[in-house]
Amino acid sequence: MTLLLNKRIFIVEDNMQNRVIFQIALVRYGAIVDFERMGRDTIYRLRGKDNLDLIILDLMLAEGLSGFDLVEQIRALPNCATVPILAVSAMDAAVAMPKARAMGFAGFIAKPIDNYDFPKQVLAVINGEQVWHAGDMGS
Repeated sequence: MTLLLNKRIFIVEDNMQNRVIFQIALVRYGAIVDFERMGRDTIYRLRGKDNLDLIILDLMLAEGLSGFDLVEQIRALPNCATVPILAVSAMDAAVAMPKARAMGFAGFIAKPIDNYDFPKQVLAVINGEQVWHAGDMGS
């Protein structure tokens, strides 16, 4: 399965189960995946990552951090300034989606993800499309 062949994706997700689900769903389609689990080392880790195709960012991280806290710091990195950032979160979509749009995210996908749709949604964002999916609440 080559839908995401050699696409470089960096995931910031503190929940190990979610991270594994994302990773399995993406790697089975050919993606190269790296991750940061807590958020506090995200900027340090991203400094050394060139040629990323996408950053997947959880909005509710441990230790008082949020994806909203990190997005401006990520954008300040020269190597990440134009990399699309996709929010994947269990946060209330009615609150999170407008804020994510205003902050320049390329999309939002509500948790739990759909293992069938997720790789396609990720590819759409990599290809420059915006994806705003509120899960069972609507699209």
